[in-house]
Amino acid sequence: MKIFPAIDIKDEKCVRLIKGDFDNKTEYKNSPIDQANSYKDHGFKNLHIVDLDGALTGETVNINIIQEIVKKSKLKVEIGGGIRNFESIKKYLDIGAEKVILGSAAIKDKKFLKEACQKFPNKIALGLDAKDGYLSVSGWKENSNQLALDYLDEVNDYGVSRLIYTDINKDGMKQSPNFDETSKVAANSNCPVIISGGVSSIDDIKKAKSLKNIEGIIVGKAIYDGDIKLEELIKEDA
Repeated sequence: MKIFPAIDIKDEKCVRLIKGDFDNKTEYKNSPIDQANSYKDHGFKNLHIVDLDGALTGETVNINIIQEIVKKSKLKVEIGGGIRNFESIKKYLDIGAEKVILGSAAIKDKKFLKEACQKFPNKIALGLDAKDGYLSVSGWKENSNQLALDYLDEVNDYGVSRLIYTDINKDGMKQSPNFDETSKVAANSNCPVIISGGVSSIDDIKKAKSLKNIEGIIVGKAIYDGDIKLEELIKEDA
């Protein structure tokens, strides 16, 4: 199973939000580039990046930082945050991102998701962010009134290469992921699933390994707060 250490970028800094709340954020000393290099030095191969400025503006705000991370670290990067058009997808792929994550734009416009998968085969990841089973959009500020599983049924054959499922109630809380709901999503998904939100310990990683159709797991706040040591975490990466 792949471990995806996380970097969330806001105002050129590494930050972590609680349940996606921009007013409830922690800033960390390490720059995004230094943090990525630390992951590389410990032997990680994959990296999950969210451009929080991009999520708010719909622009590729931190693309220069992300390009430097890709170039220097040689990590396989998946990038998300406010990606709403083909131009932005192409920009990220041109700088060497392995996958581009579509979230709100894909949920609001299924045709956009379908066309993106056709234009950029094996490069599109779908980010499903849910609260109480219902999808949230626009930086988690809006509830779509659509069940994640119903939406997945509609887009399952579009050619998405990876699905990232986040339980918003768990995100940043370090209370373990929502394994039950994620398992339901994985059972219904035609592509492999990445677990996101709430990882608190190595035990969570071990439990994730026992689930079917799970490609990997994203670890964020637990790393930054020192609850999970990178030396331990890398042992679980495969």
